[in-house]
Amino acid sequence: MSKFRQHPHDPTRRPLARGERVEWHFHTANQLICPGRGVLQVSTPDGRWVVPPHRAVWLPAGVPHSHQAFGPAELRCLAFPAEVNPLRLERPAVLAVTPLLREVIALLSGPDSPAGEQLRTLEQVALDQLRQAPPLAMLLPAASDPRLRDVTDLLAADPADQRPLARLGAAVGASERTLSRLFRRDTGMSFPQWRAQLRLQHALTLLAAGESVTAVAAATGHSSPSAFVEAFRLAFGTTPGRHRREGGH
Repeated sequence: MSKFRQHPHDPTRRPLARGERVEWHFHTANQLICPGRGVLQVSTPDGRWVVPPHRAVWLPAGVPHSHQAFGPAELRCLAFPAEVNPLRLERPAVLAVTPLLREVIALLSGPDSPAGEQLRTLEQVALDQLRQAPPLAMLLPAASDPRLRDVTDLLAADPADQRPLARLGAAVGASERTLSRLFRRDTGMSFPQWRAQLRLQHALTLLAAGESVTAVAAATGHSSPSAFVEAFRLAFGTTPGRHRREGGH
């Protein structure tokens, strides 16, 4: 019997129009979600990820989640029985997708997916690749404290906002010291780390919408296009231009 099983109402490959959402739901199986093209935002109660084609999200069974496409996108899914967990993770995580794993996902989620011995071989390759894939720190954690949510909502509305934490605190009625403590407690990040992650996620959505590197740098609060390119490269291992050429648009 195949190691992979798909939820009966969730296709293994689904095109998504710009801005299209898949509303909150969950599965009784573990699931690997990878965009075949475009950029997907995957949200869980813990926070959200913005995922280009060279990344994938591991969703353990039972975790509520939703998706949104930025630009035309394609959602590809592999489902695993709950007892098959090659990552040994109980929480969602983002993984780097090697070229080999990407091709295997494409074959297993495609309309002409193989059967028999070829299917079992490809499944084993996918499992072997996943066992070697370390989780990446790409989560934008959600805030639980109302004062912190007010700050993160302000920044989400304008990621280029350059105000320091003290001025943001004045806008929401909380001290810089309190907000700094809440960022650490609620998100596990410092304020600069959280804002940098927000800006990188926003950059992915703008690139998917066809914005230029110069426009994206300005919209995400970077001091120059070269500063943005370097921040992007450090986070994703590629430049914004190469990201576009590899299908993240």
